[in-house]
Amino acid sequence: MILLISDLHLQEERPDISRAFVDLLEGRARHAKALYILGDFFEAWIGDDAMSPFQQSICQALRQLSDAGTAIYLMHGNRDFLLGQDFCKAAGATLLDDPCVVELGGEPVLLMHGDTLCTRDLGYMKLRRYLRNPLSLWILRHLPLSTRQKLARKLRSESQSQSRMKNTEIVDVTPEQVPLVMAAHGVRTLVHGHTHRPAIHKLVVDGQPARRIVLGDWDRRGWALQVDEQGFQLAPFDFN
Repeated sequence: MILLISDLHLQEERPDISRAFVDLLEGRARHAKALYILGDFFEAWIGDDAMSPFQQSICQALRQLSDAGTAIYLMHGNRDFLLGQDFCKAAGATLLDDPCVVELGGEPVLLMHGDTLCTRDLGYMKLRRYLRNPLSLWILRHLPLSTRQKLARKLRSESQSQSRMKNTEIVDVTPEQVPLVMAAHGVRTLVHGHTHRPAIHKLVVDGQPARRIVLGDWDRRGWALQVDEQGFQLAPFDFN
């Protein structure tokens, strides 16, 4: 069994979500061969050198799962793209490129956070190119901690206000983009998060049946995609 999740947006202000995540690590995930976390794991991440006690506790919980034998894979999201190798080493996790292709259920599957598919959101795409530039990343990681904290709060506030103002179609994936990306990677299954719109979409890629599986965000309940002998099963679960 393999589990895939995304968009937990872990933060101290939502202890219900962090408790549900730890419950997953101590229960269902202990029976999994691998756990994939496809971005926006944390609501904000300003650097591995600035881990709060809360974030350290999450890191330790991941390490316990890794030590128990479950492989852990992390992917950057738009909220936690500064998450780095120091955190992954401490957590016993592997940082994945976005996008990347892995074998799941006997087939190649494309994994993405999903934000790069939202090409109609021109303002966000421009900001993303700037923030993910290697020079920008170097500068961000070397800014004083207080400056990074202020910048994170500013970006978070602006993102929330702009998302409320934008047309829902703009902040969703561009339909025409999906088959192009899938064809370029030679896959018939794509799994991503980011949009907070869990669903399994049927489509056609290069004349062949294909599917796009969208992971759900964790808010009033959690979402997980389970891959096993029964296939790909996307389902919500209630918090205890």
